[in-house]
Amino acid sequence: MTGRYQAYSEYKSTDTDWLGKAPSHWKTIPVGRLFGRVKRTDFTDKELLSVYRDYGVIPKSSRDDNNNKPSEDLTPYQLVEPNDLVMNKMKTWQGSIAISEYEGIVSPAYFVYKPKPNLFCVAHPKYVHYLLRNPMYIAQYLRRSKGIRVNQWDLDPGEFQRVELLLPEKDEQLKIFQFLDHETAKIDILIEKQQQLIKLLKEKRQAVISHAVTKGLNPNAPMRDSGVEWLGQVPEHWKVSRIKNVVTKIVDGPHFSPKYHDEGYMFISARNIKVDRWSLGDAKYVSEADFNEFNKRVRPEIGDVLLTKGGTTGVARAVDLDFPFQVWVHVAVLKTIQTMMDPFYLAYVLNGTACYEQSQQYTFGATNNDLGLSRIAKIFFARPPIKEQCELRLWLDDECKKFDRLIAKGIESIELMQERRTALISAAVTGKIDVRGWQASASQHSRDDAAA
Repeated sequence: MTGRYQAYSEYKSTDTDWLGKAPSHWKTIPVGRLFGRVKRTDFTDKELLSVYRDYGVIPKSSRDDNNNKPSEDLTPYQLVEPNDLVMNKMKTWQGSIAISEYEGIVSPAYFVYKPKPNLFCVAHPKYVHYLLRNPMYIAQYLRRSKGIRVNQWDLDPGEFQRVELLLPEKDEQLKIFQFLDHETAKIDILIEKQQQLIKLLKEKRQAVISHAVTKGLNPNAPMRDSGVEWLGQVPEHWKVSRIKNVVTKIVDGPHFSPKYHDEGYMFISARNIKVDRWSLGDAKYVSEADFNEFNKRVRPEIGDVLLTKGGTTGVARAVDLDFPFQVWVHVAVLKTIQTMMDPFYLAYVLNGTACYEQSQQYTFGATNNDLGLSRIAKIFFARPPIKEQCELRLWLDDECKKFDRLIAKGIESIELMQERRTALISAAVTGKIDVRGWQASASQHSRDDAAA
């Protein structure tokens, strides 16, 4: 990073050991001298806001990946005004902290801090936003958070207010965040392009699966009307079946949250099941006693098909995990009749558009989505002979691998750009690089003027 940008000419040690050295003219001020915690409630007509690790404070409606349902009673929700500091106290150590540009309300579980008048004398809120979200500060939130389990760690307000803010003069702050706005915007455009490419690849992958599991691979095969709206024309020799016709059992996991442990038997929830992979990084664990108790209800095994039935519904994956695990109530376990149905092919079928649309039609619930077991049993699909299922599954495995490789390259590219973005912000707000002489290019000024 310092190869492209110059360092400051003189540095000194700060009074805070974890900040190390900083430009000699920079100073530190505790958060508590610039922000005070507030709790303003009973603003039920305001827009709902959320704090995202990647995006800061934004309207909840602007994202479609937030499945947390707001309470029916919004009276306890807290008012947020522009320039307020907002944090998710249980996820601050993950970066869920930001200065808001919006007015709205946030969950009662959040902490909201209003800027004190003297903040505007010594700092720009936009600069503080960048500062509080850089990895050096996030590491401090982790060190100062307390709790029994990681996912329940809270950042104590008193501890947070003692965190030292590293501040240059206001005109220098302005230059730094203008530089960061400009440079990160360029990176964000590149990330957005990669995200769009990944989206198109996933759509193409889905289309390939959907066509294969409803039309087969032989373009000259005689077709007939399936009699089912979602399926349309299917190969003449395929049978139209319901899920209940090809399984011996459909059962979900325990209907309560067990006590979680740092180790033991993996306890898989709906969020751990993806169309193209297992996502087990945040899977929870239960004791051997609970595991054995859950086995009385269902025991997932290799060759079973898991289908998400709560939260995000209708996502299927065949079990190929070579270790014992259990599932929560939001996951259904389908025990297939393997002389009739290849379970790995069935997972493709369930992830195809026809079955997915049926699963969404059968998903109900005002606050908690649920795809009931009896409704799963009713899902229609087109069933080829078992030999053809195996051929289709192997063909789909090969085709999906091609898409998955391209998607993985896109994800890797995004991760590298995000790492550069983070490193650039961190270097600027901790004084590792001097951007006081930076100027936006003439072409950029022209674009900014045109936008204005």
